[in-house]
Amino acid sequence: MLLTSMVLATAAVLLLLGPGRRAGRPPREFRPRPRRLPAVGAGATVVAAVGAGLEGRHLGLLLVLSVAAWGVLRAVGRSRAERLAQARRLHVVDYCEALVGELRAGQPVTRAVERSAEVWQEADAVSAAARLGASVPAAMRRLAALPGAGPVRRLAGAWEISASTGSGLVLAVEQVLTTVRAEEATARLVRAELASARATARLVTGLPVVVLLAAQGIGARPWHFLLDTPAGVACLGAGVALSLAGLAWIDRIAASSVEASG
Repeated sequence: MLLTSMVLATAAVLLLLGPGRRAGRPPREFRPRPRRLPAVGAGATVVAAVGAGLEGRHLGLLLVLSVAAWGVLRAVGRSRAERLAQARRLHVVDYCEALVGELRAGQPVTRAVERSAEVWQEADAVSAAARLGASVPAAMRRLAALPGAGPVRRLAGAWEISASTGSGLVLAVEQVLTTVRAEEATARLVRAELASARATARLVTGLPVVVLLAAQGIGARPWHFLLDTPAGVACLGAGVALSLAGLAWIDRIAASSVEASG
């Protein structure tokens, strides 16, 4: 019964987080809803537990394991979203380089914007705006709202300044490219400096499991205490909560540092 309920609760958490990102779609599903998912996941766990006839410490253990599974999946989602944002920042640099190259080659502005989008598929909306005579800066600002694409706002500003003053667009875009390159280099350095701290945090989080396995090997029976006694389940819940909070805190600090550097 306990195993069945654990499987049901884990499946409920997986369904709540939704399917993985499909190719070509913006990563909207990686914007977690921190207030909604834990409550719904806990409710699904309770329903599964009650359906299996669990009560007492087994119900508490099931809740702890469900929260742990939810936390792990959230951490995986954050990591994937971070990688997508990092890849998008590199696409912004490539896009600016392509746009400068096309303008230097003497291409008309509309044609240069269309050809530059070949290096960054998400910039097709900007190309469509230029082709249809719509507001290109507005399209760029909508694109800049995606995680990692913030520097595109500078392109929008350069476009507006060029249109209002009559100055060459290529010079403004070159200045944007120089700034974006410098910011990406700084962000890369910050990520490298933070990598060791984040790896250490993950290692420290996994050490209690190693200690418990070692203690079990010498006959201390820690798993019996943690899984079969009310006090043990409470300790397990506190440990899981603190570990997840620590990892989330480290990830938040790292994300804030990278964002500030860019």
